[in-house]
Amino acid sequence: MANVLTDLAADIYKSADVIGRELVGFIPACTINSDSSEQAAKGDTVRSHFTRSATVGDQTPAMTIPEGTDQTVDSKTLTLDKSRGVQIPWTGEDIKHVNNGSGFETVYGDQVLQAMRALVNEIEADLAQAAYQSASRAVGTAGTTPFGSNFNDVAKVRQVLVDNGMPSNDGRASLILNSAAGTNLRNLAQLQKANEAGGDQMLRQGVLLDLQGLALRESAQVKTHTKGSASGRLANSASLAIGDTSIAFDTGSGAFNAGDVVTFNGDANNYVVKADASATPLVINGPGLRTAVADNSAITVGNNFTANVAMHQAALELAMRAPAVPPGGDAASERLVVQDDHSGLIFDIAVYKGFQKMMINVSATWGKKAWKDEYIAILMG
Repeated sequence: MANVLTDLAADIYKSADVIGRELVGFIPACTINSDSSEQAAKGDTVRSHFTRSATVGDQTPAMTIPEGTDQTVDSKTLTLDKSRGVQIPWTGEDIKHVNNGSGFETVYGDQVLQAMRALVNEIEADLAQAAYQSASRAVGTAGTTPFGSNFNDVAKVRQVLVDNGMPSNDGRASLILNSAAGTNLRNLAQLQKANEAGGDQMLRQGVLLDLQGLALRESAQVKTHTKGSASGRLANSASLAIGDTSIAFDTGSGAFNAGDVVTFNGDANNYVVKADASATPLVINGPGLRTAVADNSAITVGNNFTANVAMHQAALELAMRAPAVPPGGDAASERLVVQDDHSGLIFDIAVYKGFQKMMINVSATWGKKAWKDEYIAILMG
């Protein structure tokens, strides 16, 4: 074969551009940490830094400049826990056959596109799961698609985030919906009227307009959560306070699932369970309890729901690198690293030549982490 990747590089970049504009909402809504020049192996870590809340003190006039208060900058890491790929085999006879029809270049380009599409969908699904299972609280009605008659739920889910201290004026907050919720929004008369909506993009193009300071996005990978089996559980502590995330429980039976939405008797807030728990304690996501829960308060697990998510870009990070190869390279005869300008995602495309056969490998290495529970909220559907 000729210099396959060099000859078809334009087709590869075109494929990446198309895939980057598929129905994905979590990828553009999160922080993307990617580097097309750097390789990484599965299990490697990526480091991020976070500043803590500032301490306010009195100002005392003096002829000497104060030392100031020492501050600690936290260093946190996420793991590149997935290295995945799609292998596309071709024999010389296969290429001869397709050249009598659509042509090898056409079929090859479509195969690369589909490989990228599959990887993007898997990454999007990983982000969707990490986001909703790390949410602080939830609003909406489980089992009922939101926006059936109005878009009041947008304001409700935004309130959760701003009450938690999320920046609300930097344009980096998003609400990611499944297509059913998106359809309900598009059917609202007040959003279809150009004079009321402030433009005709919704009416003419079906574009979801920003609402209440949240960028509206749609995703095909919004998760459906199945609740745990916990029943009859009671809080088992007389000292639960605002901000607590670990709640001892007793009596009852069954387990809590990560992502369950739970309520405590006497508290109207819907909290999200951080991790599976069949034995005490029950851990909920930050910033924790909004009220002091009394001892022996009943813990109720909400129904199954669709996990539409509102979040700030800083809440969730995707780290992505090209897969690592040995010094001097591996058996690949050609290799090209593609970075999609739209999504920022990195793909490694390599051609391996064998006996009367070649194999094209499209791959990526990535990891994800929800850093700030308080900047994520669920809008149940």
